[in-house]
Amino acid sequence: MTMLGYENTLSVTVDEMLHHVKAVRRGVKDALLIADMPYGSYQVDPSEAIRNAARFVKEGGAEAVKMEGGEKRVDVIRRVIDAEIPVAGHIGLTPQSVNVMGGYKVQGRTLNAIEQLMRDAVALDRAGVACIYLEGIPREVAAMITLEVETPTIGIGAGPDCDGQVLVFHDLVNLTFGHAAKFVRRYGDAAALITESILAFKADVVSHQFPNDAESYHLPKETQGALETVLHRKHAMQR
Repeated sequence: MTMLGYENTLSVTVDEMLHHVKAVRRGVKDALLIADMPYGSYQVDPSEAIRNAARFVKEGGAEAVKMEGGEKRVDVIRRVIDAEIPVAGHIGLTPQSVNVMGGYKVQGRTLNAIEQLMRDAVALDRAGVACIYLEGIPREVAAMITLEVETPTIGIGAGPDCDGQVLVFHDLVNLTFGHAAKFVRRYGDAAALITESILAFKADVVSHQFPNDAESYHLPKETQGALETVLHRKHAMQR
């Protein structure tokens, strides 16, 4: 959505995600690289899920893959883990379920919903996931889950009681150019910097102040002298 302009996460393909993962792999030195598996790449068939996950490891260079869903996704997750591929779980507001949820809405606000989230978290924990992303759920529920499971929890709009936190880079530096979620804290304003820089560049181009002489390439003195001689002779002949 931030890099390709899609309205949601459902449209992106495995090949498109591989392109991004490969690019990140070339830049990462020490951090753990987790590939987010696209919608449709693991929901249909466990064997297909393993093949796609393996592509992210073999071709993309990822050390783990992320898959959305709790209890209903545990069997597939176990199969992928059995194939020696670490899996990060993701429950709560799962973006690939946006149509079922009726939009990007906070999850886990009723007792039944809380009980389901707890079951999902425990199921993922027992399956052996590397971590569990908790997105868009009340702080109190995230704290309960964090206490209940052994695997680390990573919060995305789930309060401060998780073991780690995610904040989308584009939100962090105000590059989304749109409405920010409640949990977003902007640590910089790249949008303002980019806009001001482009407007200043445009103004300098229109006024012929860019590029100036110091920013231009020049002929070597001997070549310039020879060119001036040729031009002088040409003008003399024309007269």
